[in-house]
Amino acid sequence: MEPSSGVGPEKRPTVDLVKDKNGTDQILLQNPKGASVKISLHGGQVLSWKTEKGDELLFTSTKANLKPPHPVRGGIPICFPQFGTRGSLEQHGFARNKMWLVEDNPPALPSFDPTGKAYVDLVLKSSDEDTMRIWPFSFEFHLRVSLALDGNLTLISRVRNINSKPFSFAIAYHTYFSISDISEVRLEGLETLDYLDNMRDRERFTEQGDALTFESEIDRVYLNSKDVVAVFDHERKRTFLIRKEGLPDVVVWNPWEKKARALTDLGDDEYKHMLCVDGAAIEKPITLKPGEEWTGKLNLSLVLST
Repeated sequence: MEPSSGVGPEKRPTVDLVKDKNGTDQILLQNPKGASVKISLHGGQVLSWKTEKGDELLFTSTKANLKPPHPVRGGIPICFPQFGTRGSLEQHGFARNKMWLVEDNPPALPSFDPTGKAYVDLVLKSSDEDTMRIWPFSFEFHLRVSLALDGNLTLISRVRNINSKPFSFAIAYHTYFSISDISEVRLEGLETLDYLDNMRDRERFTEQGDALTFESEIDRVYLNSKDVVAVFDHERKRTFLIRKEGLPDVVVWNPWEKKARALTDLGDDEYKHMLCVDGAAIEKPITLKPGEEWTGKLNLSLVLST
């Protein structure tokens, strides 16, 4: 965790510990140009990603329950070690409902260049009885969240097996993008891929050769996708680029009108202003033998068009 610094006339990246109205610790990252990212220690969840002009790029519902232990509807919840209801755990696993710790001396990450970046390291360990009771494996989940000088947001996850027996897990960065209108966006990079349709009991289909547009509820897992997918928002003249490593799948979700009305933590019309596109590893769970470590990386960037 880089300390805040006001030394010298030039602006530098800053990292500050703040609290929300419920007293939950949060980390505020800011780059020298004024872009910012806010991460809650509840769930290790990114709650906000703003441009240097203060534009919010992530959606959070006005009805979201921000008080632990409730999961927050919006931002980037981390689904681990289970996605959805594909297993015996609570929906999307327990990581998003646990309190994470700031890690002052994280394991070395040689590939990471800290130049100009504000970043923080968080860790979740299988140290409490409740976690061990529902998922009896010893692990360490190290998460580095960084904000670059160009405003790019990167999440690097490292999961290590410190047990004497293998375990398998799924993971997804359940990213809620803020959009102008769901009918005005398109998603590219998933053409001709196979996908599992969660609305049809995970039946497998093949996507057609066109970009995805949205006219009704969607809940799919696209398999073995490219390392880059893009969300084009025509009305706001901006594009989200989603780059990923170690995350072969992409989840695409929007509840649409009927399901939105049934969700108590989502406004009736808010589905129009959000689209979830997740970098994920779901279809083929990741298996770690004792002592093994998995690394996954998600990089989000914004491109403005004229």
